[in-house]
Formats: sequence, C-alpha cells, structure tokens
Amino acid sequence: MDSSWEASVTDSINAIYLLFSAYLVFIMQLGFAMLCAGSVRAKNAMNIMLTNVVDAVVGSLSYYLFGFAFAFGDSNPFIGASYFALKDIPSSSYDYSFFLYQWAFAIAVAGITSGSIAERTQFTAYLFFSFFLTGFVYPVVAHWLWSSNGWLSPNSTSLLFGSGAIDFAGSGVVHLVGGIAGFWGAIVEGPRVGRFDAFGNPVKMRGHNATLVVLGTLLLWFGWFGFNPGSFDKILVPYPHMVDQGNWTSVGRTAVTTTLAGSTAGIVTLFGRRLLVGHWDAMDVCNGVLGGFVAITSGCSVVEPWAAIVCGFCAAWVLIGLNILALKFKFDDPLEAAQLHGGCGAWGLIFTGLFAKEEFVLQAYNSGKTQIIRPSGLILGGGWGLFGAQMVELLSIVVWVSLTMGPLFYLLQKLGILRISSDEEVAGLDISSHGGYAYDASQEESGARFYGEYLRMQQQ
Repeated sequence: MDSSWEASVTDSINAIYLLFSAYLVFIMQLGFAMLCAGSVRAKNAMNIMLTNVVDAVVGSLSYYLFGFAFAFGDSNPFIGASYFALKDIPSSSYDYSFFLYQWAFAIAVAGITSGSIAERTQFTAYLFFSFFLTGFVYPVVAHWLWSSNGWLSPNSTSLLFGSGAIDFAGSGVVHLVGGIAGFWGAIVEGPRVGRFDAFGNPVKMRGHNATLVVLGTLLLWFGWFGFNPGSFDKILVPYPHMVDQGNWTSVGRTAVTTTLAGSTAGIVTLFGRRLLVGHWDAMDVCNGVLGGFVAITSGCSVVEPWAAIVCGFCAAWVLIGLNILALKFKFDDPLEAAQLHGGCGAWGLIFTGLFAKEEFVLQAYNSGKTQIIRPSGLILGGGWGLFGAQMVELLSIVVWVSLTMGPLFYLLQKLGILRISSDEEVAGLDISSHGGYAYDASQEESGARFYGEYLRMQQQ
C-alpha cells in the first residue's frame, strides 16, 4: 500500500477519534444541566437550565473569537497571539476537529462556575462572566499547560524543573479554574436567603429532584470517556520497541483508571456520609463519583489502575472534609462546585506528582520513546521535579483565577448586576426573571404561578 495512502487513512481515523471524543465531552454539558437542575429548588430549575445553554452559546463565540488564540496561538510562554477567529486554521499544528474538542472543554469551565452561584445571580451577570472566563481566563491557563511553548507545558523545549507539569485532561486547567472562579463568585455574593439561621446554623436546602441528579451524573460519567481518553488526540500512534502497543493501549488504560477513581470515590462517599448523617444519600454519592473523576483527570494517562483507587479514596475525603469546612465558615455553594472541582482538582495535581509512572509518562508525552529520561512520581522514586512542577501549577492557577475572576465578580456586584434582590430570590428566579416555572403544575413558596401574578404581588 502506498505510504501517502496509509498516512491519509491514519490521519482520518485520528480525526474521527478526536471528533467522537469532542461529541462525548459536549454531552457533559447535558449532564451538567441535569445535575444542576436536580440540585437546585424547583423554583429555580428553568434559570439554571438556561444558564447551561448560555454557557455553551456565549462560550462558543468567545472561544472562537479569542479563546483558542490565547490558548494555542504562537507568541510567548504566557499567552498565545495567533489564530484569532480561527484565522490560518487548519494549519500544520491544528485543524477544525482539534478546535471543536478544545471548545467543548472551554464551555465546561463556565458550567462549573455557574453551579457555585446558582439560585441568586442575575442573568446578565452570567453573560459577562461566561464570556470573560471562556474567552480569556481559562485559555491563558490552557496555554501554560497544553501549548507546546507554555511555561508549564511538559511538551516545552524548556521544561520547568526538567519535567513540566502534567495535567493530562485538566484537573487544574479545567476543574481548578472553574472551582476557584466559583469560589470567588460565591464569596462575593454571599449565602442564599435562609441558608443559615439567625444563630449561624446551616438550614437544609436540598435539590428538588434526585432523579435528575443521578441522570446528570451518569451522563457526565459517559462524557468523561471522551474527556480523559480523548485527550490523547490521536489513537493510531504505535510505540517503538513494543509489539502491538500504542496510544490505543494507553487510551484503554486511561478509561480504566477514570472508572476506578470515580467508582472508589463514590463508594467511599456513600459509607462516609452514612457514618456522618445516618442515612444513604444518592446526591452525596453522585458528587463523590464526580469528585473521583475530577481528581484522576490530571494523571489518568500516567498512573497504574491501583493508584487510581488511591486517588478516588482520598478525593472522597477531600470532598467530605471541604463540605464540612464550608458549613463551618458559612460558605454557600448549591452544587458544591468549589469544593468538588476546586478541592478535588487540587488533590488531582498533587496525586499526579506522587504516583505518575515514568513508562506511562513517556507514552503520553513522547510516544513511548525509551531513550528519554523524564521525572515521575515522588512516591515511585521519580524525584522532586514533577512534584514541584505540580505544586507550581496549583499555586499559579489559584493566583491567576483569583486576580481575574475575583475583581470581576466584585465589579459586577458594585454595579448592581450580580445578585438579585431578596424578594426575587424568595419568589424564585423562574417566576421573577423568566416568566414562569420549569414545571407547569408547580406551586411555589411565593404563591404565584404565572409572571403576571408575580408582578401583581410585587405591586401590593
């Protein structure tokens, strides 16, 4: 067979693999929507569903115009400065399928942040922060780690500490960014009305539909098989000196580590919360599963399956512990997004620095070439280089997102376009902002079923 024909077939299969992975990651947006809708009260279901759609449509435009250029454009180690509005795409480095895959990641970040400020945020504010987050804040971090000339990139010609930071599918780039942004949004807005009583004790505000939460979790689980294994970008890459092994082998192992971490975190959360609250809670288990997925996302391609179980076990306790601290400090996050994505994302970066296996690092970043030496996990004898780079990534993301999203939320609050009024919050965002409830037969606390009734009540 002609070599050019073989190359064309290989490129076609790799493109199909990447596009299919992009479709799986986009399904996660549906999972986020279901999870969010079930986790809020019924009077806010339409609002949270709409924000998930807005995250996608606004994020699409901002990432097309600016985000992809900042993330993958050629310029300097801090930020890219080419490919604006996909100018010169396809190029020798990137094509349209790669853009679509990265776009699906970008809109996921805004969805994470939306959960932290649910049930009390003006719709206009979503438009502002979603555009800014997906068009600027997130792409800059993506450039650091995923562009070949990023200052933290493991593919850079000048590796930080001789290693570069490993964040294969984005425990830091995606989840920690979204979690820290949500943290600042929730801090600036403050708790929901009635979340804590006059003595500062927490008041339960459970989501209204466990069915949607479970459905959303399982959809996210399905989508994560595009999120983590799909981050190899190419599946037909054979490893030299290894018979019948290539990226296809690593893709399968990555799917296994992802599954084991999420499953372990889910079962540990199930029993851990049973000991703490005295009953089996479906919503807690779902968040535990997601916490395991978030944590393994950084090192999914470079750790052994047994290490993924360790990752999930610790992620569950990180989530449980942070939720306890959140209540202690009167921090209100309806989706536990800051604790889940921020806390478990941070643990995922640390975990990779401890348990990454050199053989798998070479497969993920050097196509399996054995003549190269790279730092690996500290616990596996790989030295401090990788662990140090992981810690630098963690701290850099926290500082960067805090310096950008914190002031943005503060500015929106000062302009009066961040938080809704107490009356609107008690009535519910669906009736006060969107003209009616998500469920036709709903009878909410306010007593109003239609927008006209709500307006008449406001005038009394």
